[in-house]
Amino acid sequence: MYGKNAWLKYGSDTKVIMDFAEGYKDFITTAKTERLAVREAVKILDAKGFKNADSVKSVKEGDKVYFINKNKNICAFVVGKKPLEDGLRILGAHIDSPRLDFKEHPLYENKGFAYADTHYYGGVKKYQWVTIPLALHGVICKKDGTKVEVNIGEDPKDPVVGISDLLIHLSADQMALPLAKAITGENLDVTLGSIPVDDKEKEAVKANVLKLLKEKYDVEEEDFISAEIEVVPAGPARDYGLDRSMVAGYGHDDRCCAYTSLMALADMDKAEYTACCILVDKEEIGSVGATGAQSLFFENTIAKLGGLMGVGHPVWLARMAMENSKMLSSDVAAGYDPLYASVGDPKNVAYLGNGLNFNKYTGSRGKSGSNDANPEYYAFVRRTLDEANINWQSSELGKVDQGGGGTIAYILGNYNMNVIDAGIAVLNMHAPMEIISKVDLYEAYLGYKAFLVSKD
Repeated sequence: MYGKNAWLKYGSDTKVIMDFAEGYKDFITTAKTERLAVREAVKILDAKGFKNADSVKSVKEGDKVYFINKNKNICAFVVGKKPLEDGLRILGAHIDSPRLDFKEHPLYENKGFAYADTHYYGGVKKYQWVTIPLALHGVICKKDGTKVEVNIGEDPKDPVVGISDLLIHLSADQMALPLAKAITGENLDVTLGSIPVDDKEKEAVKANVLKLLKEKYDVEEEDFISAEIEVVPAGPARDYGLDRSMVAGYGHDDRCCAYTSLMALADMDKAEYTACCILVDKEEIGSVGATGAQSLFFENTIAKLGGLMGVGHPVWLARMAMENSKMLSSDVAAGYDPLYASVGDPKNVAYLGNGLNFNKYTGSRGKSGSNDANPEYYAFVRRTLDEANINWQSSELGKVDQGGGGTIAYILGNYNMNVIDAGIAVLNMHAPMEIISKVDLYEAYLGYKAFLVSKD
């Protein structure tokens, strides 16, 4: 099924594809931050009979457990028949997406408007974030230990916020600038209000905004120092195209792969090799920090799983298990866009509708920062997909000198395990509205399921 349009396999019987996409649309509409993605993942896993590892004292073949790290990572397992040191079948995706973050001292007033100062997160085209409805999500942690959850802009009754742009009538100088400089990072400030609280306050509009926040969340301005407020596009994911063949939404990169990976694991009944789905944070900024893929969380989690299985020397076991594992780095691919054909090699691009996509290597220019999977492992993956009648394709990330990007594959490759990138083609990647094909979403789910039960 290599390189063939997957819709043709289903003909007019596309109900299973459309139904699967509805569940995904609900997920991506709700899971607009890493914390929310973990929360939704827990709901899915709990419904499928998984248990939080903190609530169990031991595990055996057939058991289903998950571990949570700082509310931003989740790692779920179906314990297999073979010893853990024989390796796992691993699906790994990231659940962070490009966005805007409130600064530590975000609130200020300027000439009758109250604003929130932001710092963009990940690779964004800054001009895409102005003049669109935005929502606020996150947590505010108070000194007394109270954690306040913020969600403004998603309920149809909520107000939305946004970032203004210069009117066309006065933008001659702005439009003469390169796209990268027409909107600056320091001007990505979110408008919060314009009504003054009274005529006595020096910053009366800001004071009114703080009053509203106090009434709704019982927080003070200083509490924003220990807050994590993310600015994301407001509104639900939607069907895209008159034929409803695609999904338009925020955060397909990489939550479309996270959802399909999670569902593939959640729908397993039993496993030969222990099966795993790990969802991580911080990929968009280098996979750094305690919740990024470079953290020891995953290694420690496998050691903990070994401990729950009663295996001695769990740290040694974790290293052996990882070295003998096979992994799909579930991350999206750059979809071919005929309107921008010049940046891709038509022979080596990912086409929407052609199924699960593999990238033997990513990186940039001279494969810098790439995993570059071994061909022996690639052959194993090809056989697995073909035997399961899965539509799949392969690609690179654009022309050789055009640019580039990376995934978490090289980080897990450092453990000497076999890893290859496998994901879904995306149009408008990193924009506030990205596009994927529903049939690619479903084929990815089927492909991930086939991988998890694959034999040597």
